[in-house]
Amino acid sequence: MQNNVLILDFGSQYTQLIARRVRELNIFCEIKPYNNLPTDLSEYKAVILSGSPFSVRAEDAPHPDLSEIKGKKPLLGVCYGAQYLAHFNGGEVAASNTREYGRARLTAIANDEPFFYEITDGSQVWMSHADTIKRLPENTVHLASTSDVEHAAFKFKGEDTFCIQFHPEVYHTTQGKQILENFLVHIAGVEQSWTPQAFVENTVTDLKNKIGKDKVILGLSGGVDSTVAAVLLHKAIGEHLHCIFVNNGLLRKNEFTDVLEQYKGMGLNVKGVDASARFLDALEGESDPEKKRKIIGRVFIEVFDDEAHLVEDAKWLAQGTIYPDVIESVSATGGPSATIKSHHNVGGLPDFMKLKVVEPLKMLFKDEVRRVGASMDVGDERLGRHPFPGPGLAIRILGDITREKVAILQEVDAIFINGLREWGLYDDVWQAGAMLLPVNSVGVMGDERTYEKCVALRAVESTDGMTADWVNLPYEFLQKTSNDIINKVPGVNRVVYDISSKPPATIEWE
Repeated sequence: MQNNVLILDFGSQYTQLIARRVRELNIFCEIKPYNNLPTDLSEYKAVILSGSPFSVRAEDAPHPDLSEIKGKKPLLGVCYGAQYLAHFNGGEVAASNTREYGRARLTAIANDEPFFYEITDGSQVWMSHADTIKRLPENTVHLASTSDVEHAAFKFKGEDTFCIQFHPEVYHTTQGKQILENFLVHIAGVEQSWTPQAFVENTVTDLKNKIGKDKVILGLSGGVDSTVAAVLLHKAIGEHLHCIFVNNGLLRKNEFTDVLEQYKGMGLNVKGVDASARFLDALEGESDPEKKRKIIGRVFIEVFDDEAHLVEDAKWLAQGTIYPDVIESVSATGGPSATIKSHHNVGGLPDFMKLKVVEPLKMLFKDEVRRVGASMDVGDERLGRHPFPGPGLAIRILGDITREKVAILQEVDAIFINGLREWGLYDDVWQAGAMLLPVNSVGVMGDERTYEKCVALRAVESTDGMTADWVNLPYEFLQKTSNDIINKVPGVNRVVYDISSKPPATIEWE
């Protein structure tokens, strides 16, 4: 592939948004840590440098070797990337008198510059930096300013190297997508050929070449990711795909039997394995969320190892890993971004697992997975399902896991999710679920005092889970849901609604 775009991550919270905006242009891109550049740059037609929490003036500032990129490939520096290119090429970067954060308006735009094609004077952009560029390198041309930032955009003479102090990737930069299109399409000449249909065709071909007639085991979860991965693999290798749907005892109410029947109806070669006791026994007494994830991941692999021995000559383990999983876990292997949480399906397999790993979706965001599934005629019942965490209810039960707590939360969750469907709210929500809190509170039922559990309901809207905002559900719905939970689920006497956004909170509580 000669039309890839490389995004070098300097640790910015917005790096993933750059990738999203590029993908929206039907252009494939990859995020790589600045300190782990690909050895072969030939497949990349353009490079983007992200923002960063670092200052270019700091001794520990990210400082990659761009000698094979700058002046040789179209290059765009965003925020820190712009300051980096200014600072290390003879310009001056200094601390700003005030933090330059929030909305600004572009002025003095170089309208004859292709980089600003169709960008209007006064266009709103988003600033987020503490340093500012005081003086440009000598071999540059000024392209735009704002009222507070003189050097909001500039380019290097004689090369396709552009620098912007603002963030084109965020929603608040109203013409940011057009700016990225100008750079990638009109200047770098990148083809807009990244479509769901193209992804399916390329991936099926790659899977056929990679796997051949080998047998593959895939763990189905009932979710969008593993379902789309299964359909892709089924298109490539047919009956050589052996799907395993594991009941880890932490699924939603009746989900194991219901979803298993749906998969069989899709023509997949699927086997149901009830390992709930194995998981719950392993989790007994453990309260730490990271350790709970690790335990579930370990037992998950052990179950698959057992099942692999029942499938003669199985060579591969397929997983529904998607790009946000990889991004959030990358810092454990040297990336600059902070690790938010570990993912049970990201990382190496233990030595005793004699299967190679295939992850056909690992470069896709969640919304892209849905579009790929739709292009293969996967039904809305599967594609429209809310994301559900791999560790299941284990990370929605804060504290230790018991069978009693799982049963309580399954009933609460069923009332909440079924209520969303009945009220026509389910499709307005990106993800919803209930959390069982590790506190009891005093209540009154009839004339008697109770001292029972509290549950928190969570419903968010999002595109891919990288950022999310809470959904303003109708008061009447929340009132009825709360009454139903308290009246129908023994052991719960209080219901609260979570109105935290991501960031600063995460979607799940653990």
